[in-house]
Amino acid sequence: MHQTTRFRRACTNWQCAAMAKLEADFNRSSDTHLLKVDLPHFHGVQLYLKDESTHITGSLKHRLARSLFLYGIANGWIKEGTTVVEASSGSTAISEAYFARLLELPFVAVMPRSTSPEKVALIESYGARCHFVEAASQMHDAAVQLARASGGHFMDQFTFAERATDWRGNNNIAESIFSQLAREPHPVPRFIVCGAGTGGTSATIGRYIRYRSFHTELCVVDPEHSAYFDYYKTDDPEVFVAQGSGVEGIGRPRTEPSFLPKIVDRMLKIPDAASYATVHFLRGILHRALGASTGTNVWGALELMAEMHAAGETGSIVTLICDGGERYLQTYFDEGWLARNKIDLGPYRQRLQRFYDAGEWQPLAEQASRNAP
Repeated sequence: MHQTTRFRRACTNWQCAAMAKLEADFNRSSDTHLLKVDLPHFHGVQLYLKDESTHITGSLKHRLARSLFLYGIANGWIKEGTTVVEASSGSTAISEAYFARLLELPFVAVMPRSTSPEKVALIESYGARCHFVEAASQMHDAAVQLARASGGHFMDQFTFAERATDWRGNNNIAESIFSQLAREPHPVPRFIVCGAGTGGTSATIGRYIRYRSFHTELCVVDPEHSAYFDYYKTDDPEVFVAQGSGVEGIGRPRTEPSFLPKIVDRMLKIPDAASYATVHFLRGILHRALGASTGTNVWGALELMAEMHAAGETGSIVTLICDGGERYLQTYFDEGWLARNKIDLGPYRQRLQRFYDAGEWQPLAEQASRNAP
């Protein structure tokens, strides 16, 4: 009698339990708010802020961290006892440390020695270990070496951010935005504005817009010391910027694999001082301290609002609150820090106040567009 042996690959007990923990954590979480910001003089153009600071780990990177863990487990890279390593000194490390603790996995965050004690303490509060290097340029190689030495897994957010998130659905940020806009006067926004750190958020939003055939443009805003804008403008992936970004969480000295310029419709390069001034402006009208990457996003959104208003267009614009400002009280919100770094917010604060009080706006950001001749 001929017998057929059937093989079935099933997840291990640990993998099944890990997925169940991640799903249970997700099920306990609610979606983040979409805030409507009413600005005088621009009644035909509505601004919305997607508040990602309300995640349990306090930032937009909570979504990315969860996706990276799901991706690593599904691919068999993360197993019971695997040491997870990431090159990050900020929000990504904080969020990944949270999920590593949830899954009872060792976690190591590789970061420059100059990282603020507040961030180190927050990462370590989740039971993670911080490994210090002298310069940011050493982080990637150090993370690779640590993962190899421990037999662990290097999460490598800058490579895997664009592919770890299911851009077609799974409650990604783009699907959430469009769902929350459904009952608004302009449910399909004219623009969605976001910055690029890994490039994962812009990739998810850009792909989703095209997948659903929405008439929405994706505008990526970039700090002044970042390679992404020049890459987009020149189509040269080898561009390099010697000075690091002055806006934590976005901007990179070199292009990263997860940044996909061909799905971006427009880019704006925003001066760092404009980003800092914008979070001071937002503190006055929202009564909340927000991170500087949110300032970059909102300055770009205001540029586009003024452009639409001047052209007689109506519609909506959505951008992101990436994280709260409590992590930056000793930098962007500290007048002493601004003075020591010779940063003058005055001209940008005046420009923002004129926008609010009189609806006047003089374009400032350098721009590049795929639709440009």
